[in-house]
Amino acid sequence: MVAELVLDARNGTGESPVWHVGEQALYWVDIPGRAIHRWSPAEGHRHWATDEMPACLAATATPGRWLAGMESGIFALQLQPDGRASATLAAPVQHAAPAMRFNDGRCDRQGRLWAGTMCLDMVAGIRAGAWYRFGPGDGALPARITDFIVPNGLAFSPDGRTMYVSDSHPRVQAVWAFDYDTDTGTPRNRRLFVDMNPLPGRPDGAAVDADGCYWICGNDAGLVHRFTPGGRLDRSLPVPVKKPAMCAFGGAGLDTLFVTSIRPGGVDLSDQPLAGGVFALCPGVQGLPEPAFAG
Repeated sequence: MVAELVLDARNGTGESPVWHVGEQALYWVDIPGRAIHRWSPAEGHRHWATDEMPACLAATATPGRWLAGMESGIFALQLQPDGRASATLAAPVQHAAPAMRFNDGRCDRQGRLWAGTMCLDMVAGIRAGAWYRFGPGDGALPARITDFIVPNGLAFSPDGRTMYVSDSHPRVQAVWAFDYDTDTGTPRNRRLFVDMNPLPGRPDGAAVDADGCYWICGNDAGLVHRFTPGGRLDRSLPVPVKKPAMCAFGGAGLDTLFVTSIRPGGVDLSDQPLAGGVFALCPGVQGLPEPAFAG
């Protein structure tokens, strides 16, 4: 299966792809580039600058208005005609250590935003990362799940009753599953879903398809893996870059798997000139609409 180049975006860290069904458009972020990107088959590409590094996105019911986990908290962003995203702080975060930011995140099936935090110095391997939940009536952001280095891989089963998370750090490289109480938004019964240490690539961003299978980017390996609900590796699809970052289902039939990627600085990219681009795969399965924030 050949991955098609959607856009040679040259993102430093392309993350959090979200297919907006109403607009038939793909949104995503470039974290170090401090930008929100949008691409659609009908209208092409445009982007908006942000004041802080955006890491994850969630749509809202208001056109042009998004929630984003950034550096100092969760913000409501309004995408302006002048190419800037005006930001209003929705919920500040009390980081567990200096120099941290949000990382992976998305809404559960009920529209609550979950997002994880990490230290900017990933190499240091500091276990200060945590997962936070923000929903209607949540003014504060208490840490809900702690002891992570690089929280990633957030996804929910089709019925919303299983929550998946990963830790991408080279010392961890694991994916866990939780039983998820859809009424209260509470994860319980954490257990190992996949140990990715024996497999190619570190676990990065993820998505779940309509069959309940879990797709996760194998960072450093140029692969996107699919695992069955039982945790069995079902297939691995290649992309033409070493660092795929996150995947999302989209397209008119929700049967295209979009993959964002990382363009690392200070290294020879002659063997991966499209690093930082956005790619599309046709995996032969359908995804699910991404829930919007319920607030």
